[in-house]
Amino acid sequence: MSAEPHPTLPPVRLHSDAELARDALVAPLFARAVRLARWAGPDTRVDVGGELVADQLPEAAAVLGLAAADEDGPVHASQAWRVAVDTGLVDVTEPEEDNGDGAGAEGGEPEYGAAAPGEDLALLTGGAPGDVLDLWLAALDTVLADAAVPDLDDLVDAMDAGGEIDFDRLDWNPQREADFLDGVLANLYLLSVAEGGAGEAPVPLPVLAASMIVPDDMGEPSDAVLEQVSDAMMRLDDQFRQLEPIGLVEFQPVDEALMVEAEDFPGADGDGAQAPGADTGSWDDDDEDVSRYGMVRLTPLGLYGVRARMLEAGVEAPAIGDLADKGADTLLEAVSFYPESAAQAEIEQWLAGRESAAAVTELLAAARGVDEGGPLRRLRCQQALAPAAGPEAEEAVRAVLDDPELGGLARVWLAERGVADVPAPDGAMVFWLTVDTIAAQLAADGETEELPLLMQSLTEHHTGFFDQVWRVEHPATAYVLEAMGRLHPDKKASKEARKAAFKARSRQP
Repeated sequence: MSAEPHPTLPPVRLHSDAELARDALVAPLFARAVRLARWAGPDTRVDVGGELVADQLPEAAAVLGLAAADEDGPVHASQAWRVAVDTGLVDVTEPEEDNGDGAGAEGGEPEYGAAAPGEDLALLTGGAPGDVLDLWLAALDTVLADAAVPDLDDLVDAMDAGGEIDFDRLDWNPQREADFLDGVLANLYLLSVAEGGAGEAPVPLPVLAASMIVPDDMGEPSDAVLEQVSDAMMRLDDQFRQLEPIGLVEFQPVDEALMVEAEDFPGADGDGAQAPGADTGSWDDDDEDVSRYGMVRLTPLGLYGVRARMLEAGVEAPAIGDLADKGADTLLEAVSFYPESAAQAEIEQWLAGRESAAAVTELLAAARGVDEGGPLRRLRCQQALAPAAGPEAEEAVRAVLDDPELGGLARVWLAERGVADVPAPDGAMVFWLTVDTIAAQLAADGETEELPLLMQSLTEHHTGFFDQVWRVEHPATAYVLEAMGRLHPDKKASKEARKAAFKARSRQP
């Protein structure tokens, strides 16, 4: 018996759709796109592709409250306009094709297309929060596509004498760049939702870059690998600067002073900051402030956005609350593979919408079974029963006292609440419950430091425990005894456990 890894990601705790929609509406880039969509009208002129004509960009920047002295104002306006068009907040009618002499289709003055507020703009005030989030996700797609494009300096360097971009020289593969960025965001998501991971804390940019570059089985990274990490780190610095205005991340950029300092590092190429430890081959440099190399975290809206993209790609990415309307069998099966705190949160939401006695009865029925997943289902069932402490729950639990699979669990629950008149279990039930409990712990957490102490506490009060336990009709008996033979802190007991495991294996068909 062995626990197979479950394919799903840990569940994420999402804010409500209403809260996320409010976050979307105040994301700087999305808010600018909305403002330009409301500004669009009869006097708005667009070129082929729906872009604002150049002489209207200063006016658009002014509408956005960007000062005339701000050289980046027209750039921000152009980006916001593109988001508005791509999301349907603005409808554009493109001009007729140029005839080649710079004039319109009939000659004379150049012709321009027109623009007007799109039908979807009304959803921001009259639609549901989900409508707002759908528009924001469309905006996110546009920004992610832009972030995967090489920066302007690289494009200029790759131009040939005729003004055409030499893509071979640029070494840019659009799909490869998009996949890399999606992989980075997926790793950042996993670091955010994993129990014991980053959570809401920011992740150092070198750590995120290394997660994409350094093989898991590599000890000390080579100089070539460290250089790749440094290059990826600087690329991510540029990309996260672009992703922050849409509300996906909170980002502290790389300290620009490092660009100068990097030239003094051995092996530096002068194009960017080296990752921490690049000059020594070490990733743990206590004398260096790693935050100077950039820090990033997904916002609550960012968690929602990355999860939505993963779901669209077919990745299983559960969220707390997904199981609230499912049956108890589905609940226990799913939360068996959740981190404990996430399992508890999911269970509490499931119980909140149900009548206590019916919910407990359903949970107990779903916990039955001698299959491999049975012990862990019963452990999660016991966890689920903890909040259900009313008299209705007690009656439902008492109903399974004589059940060979659930009777031990029921007694534990009743005893923990100080309930009177709980019949003592017979020896067979004690042994069965011991095997089931250890099997569940092994399936849930593996061979933890606490498990030997649990084994000792479960066995030391029973004289001749190992002389009898090997006969228990539980599918995990031999598996559990083998684990006790390795882990039991008492050497004599561990030897007895190994002998008992051999006997248990010999009984199996």
